[in-house]
Amino acid sequence: MKLTLELASESKKHWIDAVMNDFDQFLQDHADCERKASAMAMSFVAKYPDRKEIIPELIETGIEELEHFQMVYKIMAERGIPLSHSIGEDLYLKALLKLCHSGRNERFMDRLLIASLVETRGAERFKMVADAQTDAEMAKFYKMLWVSEAKHGHIYVKMALNYFKEDEVYARLAWWVKNEAEILDNLEIRPALH
Repeated sequence: MKLTLELASESKKHWIDAVMNDFDQFLQDHADCERKASAMAMSFVAKYPDRKEIIPELIETGIEELEHFQMVYKIMAERGIPLSHSIGEDLYLKALLKLCHSGRNERFMDRLLIASLVETRGAERFKMVADAQTDAEMAKFYKMLWVSEAKHGHIYVKMALNYFKEDEVYARLAWWVKNEAEILDNLEIRPALH
């Protein structure tokens, strides 16, 4: 059983250039993404309370993402960067969700696999941010986030394997990986996580 996934395309160098050229805006978006990641984990609890096997891990993940938000907010406060007044539309996530199945069980699996992809892409990009930092503390912070996001990518695949056959999960995951790469490659580059 393989819990990790390989992304079909790597983030481009001009993405990290955009981030490092407007790091304040990236931090605002990063804070928003951590809030959304916490809400996403908790939305699984709300929508699927009968899936008792995964609820404890979902709660832990939701709390961990909220702690990440708190850490990013602290960095922003130290730099005098305000939170955004509203969370902007995430075109990456919107495009992924548009491809979801509509049946309850099929959509449940799709949402878990999308969560896995989003976390794995976040891990890849946080590593790029860590590597691009000249500030040792910021590099250490983004390295910690990179490790955490990679772990979350595994968790969501493992959750799916609780309820669906392994061959079904991996076939659908391969489909998602291919489509995620196409979506990402067609997005406008901006100083944002996605």
